[in-house]
Amino acid sequence: MPPANPLQWISTFLDAIAAEQDAARNTRLAYGRDLKDFADWCSGHGHDLATLDRETVESYLVYCDAQGLSQATRARRLSSVRQLFRFAFDEGWRSDNPALRIGGPGKVQRLPQTLDQAEVGRLLDAARAHGRTAADRLRNTALMELLYATGLRVTELVSLPQAAVRGDPRMILVRGKGGKERMVPLSSQARTAIADWLAHLDAEAEALRKAGKPVPKHLFPGPGVDGHLTRQNCFALLKAMAVRAGVSPAKVTPHVLRHAFATHLLAGGADLRVIQTLLGHADVATTEIYTHVLDDHLKDLVLTRHPLAKPRKPQA
Repeated sequence: MPPANPLQWISTFLDAIAAEQDAARNTRLAYGRDLKDFADWCSGHGHDLATLDRETVESYLVYCDAQGLSQATRARRLSSVRQLFRFAFDEGWRSDNPALRIGGPGKVQRLPQTLDQAEVGRLLDAARAHGRTAADRLRNTALMELLYATGLRVTELVSLPQAAVRGDPRMILVRGKGGKERMVPLSSQARTAIADWLAHLDAEAEALRKAGKPVPKHLFPGPGVDGHLTRQNCFALLKAMAVRAGVSPAKVTPHVLRHAFATHLLAGGADLRVIQTLLGHADVATTEIYTHVLDDHLKDLVLTRHPLAKPRKPQA
């Protein structure tokens, strides 16, 4: 028998993907938001998740379009609904998946916004000077150096344990989406910044132990329930450093720095498959979007390096 109400459908589905697919917390939250919107719309129009048909799902997509939602958002919501009904079919709650054969709106492939190397250099300089205390400046420097040196996702960055960077490693083990692990190399500048920050954390830890207080385990501790700096705090810090660096704050986010990491590697001649591995992309097609960012660079290579681009000597 299917659950009695839509919220039970959603919570059971979210519990299942957490247990069976090891879905990350942010993934579950995204599914939950999309599916609650769909369930609320269905309830408001008198539709039951156990009996609604394909036309009902299509009507919901029309409603999303009328709300002005982007193609990418509508495609994501359809995917969430499709996954819910696939789960319902597998559980025997339904005999079909009403969303299975609906053609989605597709996704607009947007070129990732990025920063040039001069802008990143100014951000790194700003990190060294930004902060009310010396400890703040050490943390900000380590955070910015690590972010640009590794291309970590913001959640991977803020949740990184101190143990991962102990001993001045050349490579660190990162736990990414879906619990997948990958090795990421550290630059010498990042290792120096991390060592300085760890020295401060160790001195602080000694004082906490003497006072009988718990010692933080994360590289970037925070007062929240998770014990580390929040995503929101990280965003705010980067915006403040952007202002100090004279870079538009609208351009600076952890994800933009991830794009800068990949784009600058590619421009420097790194192999696309290597960048895929470093970023933790499951499919190289996701990584290939960075090649579009380098159009001007590629054109310049052709116009300046190709043999036919060289001026010919006039024949006598």
